[in-house]
Amino acid sequence: MGKNKYGKGFQKSGKSTGNKSSGRLGAPIRGGKIKASHILVEKLSKAQEIHENLQSGEKLEDLARIYSTCPSKKRGGNLGEFSKGDMVNGFWDACTKLKIGEISQPVKTKFGYHIIKRTG
Repeated sequence: MGKNKYGKGFQKSGKSTGNKSSGRLGAPIRGGKIKASHILVEKLSKAQEIHENLQSGEKLEDLARIYSTCPSKKRGGNLGEFSKGDMVNGFWDACTKLKIGEISQPVKTKFGYHIIKRTG
């Protein structure tokens, strides 16, 4: 698995999502693209601790710079705009359920635990 502009472990599958809505509760997906930021950590306990800090008002961008193991930490966890095929399924699925500005509970993927904030 290669490295791309979204960081280690995120891969493109070449699949096209078209122009679809997310369905359940999340914000609409325009042009098959989502914008999000995240924090990636190895342990669930650390992800839960970070999530509690976010609920107390700390900023995801600040915590990403401190704790995230993803190269996106240099950008405050900002992954920019991406399509379904750019991310692993669990990550994409979590993003589609979020409203813009909403922060997820920890999401497990093969890379660790993500806390995701949908930004667009």
